[in-house]
Amino acid sequence: MEKLIEQFSLGLFVWQLILFIGLVLLLKKFAWKPILNAVNEREEGIKNALDEAENARKEMQNLTADNERILKEARAERDILLKEAREMKEGMIADAKEEAKIQATKVIEQAQATIQAEKQAAIAEIKNQVAELSLSIAEKVVRGELSDKAKQTKLVEDMLKEVTL
Repeated sequence: MEKLIEQFSLGLFVWQLILFIGLVLLLKKFAWKPILNAVNEREEGIKNALDEAENARKEMQNLTADNERILKEARAERDILLKEAREMKEGMIADAKEEAKIQATKVIEQAQATIQAEKQAAIAEIKNQVAELSLSIAEKVVRGELSDKAKQTKLVEDMLKEVTL
């Protein structure tokens, strides 16, 4: 350090000082302002990007909330539609069952009426056959009675054997 003080030159120091001040002035004029402008622009760009990111995040939250609300509404509407469809199905099934019961009752009543009519017709037919058979027997008995008593008895016995109900 002592060497530096011994070799100190005031002229050299002044020239170095003038050059340093000139260099600082040149840098201030030509380099410092553009560097500061670039740094300020970069800072503004970063602030704008952060603001846009925040806005995008808020918009995404709003969209997410809207999507959730729309999904809830869609689910509620789906549930209502399913409930209505189930009620319609149950109503249609109940109506079909009622209609089937009515039709079955009608068919049964018609079948019973047909059976009753057939039964009455069969009874009437049997009565007619019995009446014809009785007349035939009576006719034969009367004829046989007119001819011979032994024959009459034999004829009645034969007729009774022939008759089957």
